[in-house]
Amino acid sequence: MWSTVSSGGLPAGERFEWFSDLVSREVMPTVISSERPASFHAEAAVMELGELRVSRLAYSPLRSRRTPALIRRSDPEQYQLALVSAGAMSLAQHGNDCGAGVGDLVFWDTSRPSDARSPTGDDREQQLVILQLPRTVLPLRPRQLDRLLARRIAGGSGMTPVLASFMTSLVDHGDQCTPTQLRQLGTVAADLAAACLAQQLDTEEQLPAEVRQRALVQQMHTYIEHNLGDPQLNPAVIAARHGISVRKLHQLFQGHDESVHSRIRRRRLERCRADLALPGALARPVHLIAARWGFSGPAVFSRAFREAYGVSPTEFRALSINETCAGCTLRRSALS
Repeated sequence: MWSTVSSGGLPAGERFEWFSDLVSREVMPTVISSERPASFHAEAAVMELGELRVSRLAYSPLRSRRTPALIRRSDPEQYQLALVSAGAMSLAQHGNDCGAGVGDLVFWDTSRPSDARSPTGDDREQQLVILQLPRTVLPLRPRQLDRLLARRIAGGSGMTPVLASFMTSLVDHGDQCTPTQLRQLGTVAADLAAACLAQQLDTEEQLPAEVRQRALVQQMHTYIEHNLGDPQLNPAVIAARHGISVRKLHQLFQGHDESVHSRIRRRRLERCRADLALPGALARPVHLIAARWGFSGPAVFSRAFREAYGVSPTEFRALSINETCAGCTLRRSALS
């Protein structure tokens, strides 16, 4: 689960030094400076994924320099891959220099000097989600990976949005996972990072077959998630979209907890269930919620919902609204 700390409980004069020490301890030793340390604020969280670690940082504008002296003193010997989730950043390393915005990825090596900073004049809070990858988990040659250091990896196409979506899901749902599940997610993270970087290098064929297959399955999971509302979504459509046969698609899902069809059905039901529980969606008819998430008709949806949850959609909505109202009443009573 996430271990989260914030500067909010500290005196203003101690927040910047606290964050500097935290980053050096949990991410990598670095020299941090700020033009306005007195008004600095930050929050950080880390979560272990087996061999990997994911960090979530939010902070005021700053500059972070990794010097040769710091590398000699302490080096985690990692590649780090960051998703910019708010604000912007620039990075210089290995003779390269790039700027990155929301949705982009940035890649660096802790064993080389680097200089990262917020854009000049940009007062927005910066937020990063960072995969900390031991050098041994990426099945790509270091000389190849050097070409990607301090290069903007645009978030709009290929494996980049798949990896970005996965990293965002870790932020949103990591606390709900067991230690075993987190270790499994670490394997997925390493596979997706390798596939994303290999695609940038045009060296996908150098990845081990099992890495390519696991990354492809995750890519299809993301495609399913983004297309649940399409009633035509089915194994044939997914297979065609990813350039494989339907037979190959089913083979890839063998050994997983559910088939392709079962996953589509489960995720549609979960989305409908979430909408039905919203007090603000009470005026929206049940059949429109079902149609929004790709169900072909009210009868099909009602039968599937009852099989999954033991009550009809209408009964579930009534129970959810009653629970919400009861909770509001208890909170009002506690405050009075």
